[in-house]
Amino acid sequence: MKTLDLFSLHGRVALVTGGAGLYGKPICRALAEAGATVVVASRDRDACLAVAEVLVADGLHAAACSLDQADEGSIRACVQKVCRDFGRIDILVNNAVTREGMADLGMLTKAGWEQAQQVNATGLMLLTQAVVAQMLQQGSGNILNIGSIQGAVGPHFPIYGDTGMTSPLNYTYDKWAMVGFTKWIANRHGKDGIRCNCISPGGYGPGVAERIGENAFTENYRRLTPLGRFCGEDDIKGAVVYLASDASAYVTGHNLLVDGGWTSW
Repeated sequence: MKTLDLFSLHGRVALVTGGAGLYGKPICRALAEAGATVVVASRDRDACLAVAEVLVADGLHAAACSLDQADEGSIRACVQKVCRDFGRIDILVNNAVTREGMADLGMLTKAGWEQAQQVNATGLMLLTQAVVAQMLQQGSGNILNIGSIQGAVGPHFPIYGDTGMTSPLNYTYDKWAMVGFTKWIANRHGKDGIRCNCISPGGYGPGVAERIGENAFTENYRRLTPLGRFCGEDDIKGAVVYLASDASAYVTGHNLLVDGGWTSW
């Protein structure tokens, strides 16, 4: 096969959770531009429809699906709908994450902890379980988990300065767990033709600009990142297509850091 052909996703169906979110939008576009039919899924179906409509207007293949990852019934219904509409799921991108209930240790409550885990752990497991069952029937499949640098190194609290910002304990817990989850799926189901990898991006610039603008944190982050900037919209696209395609056919159980060198110091 020619090199560029290895990156083609023509004829494949991809389900992207959190597909209308900050990272979800460029992930969906990357997969669609590589040739996949992309199902944009999240709790906000109208937002998913908007993303899908933009992709379709650009001549790409996309659809929307309502998915509440805190609701087992919604998870099952979404997977069933995708299989009914498209006959298969070749690629699952576990990108959805909630920050509800997240806090520093001293402020964490049992209810808050469980609220975050319902989506970021239990929901992740239930969705993956349902999709893997379909992939086992197909005899092939590919799972990408979207992690974070917070799942590769510990939080660098001094970076926040006097902004009052912090890195919640739940988030670090969830993202480290995601790497282990990735390796378990990869090792358990590699013999079944299913690959599983993780992408761990650094701070996402558009998201930071939208939420907080410029402050001591943004200045420190750029200064402490070897490439001197936040992750941009296009920076994750190549990594997603690489791991979703046959270009990475012999790669599984890997955590690919897309962090501008943050973890290389």
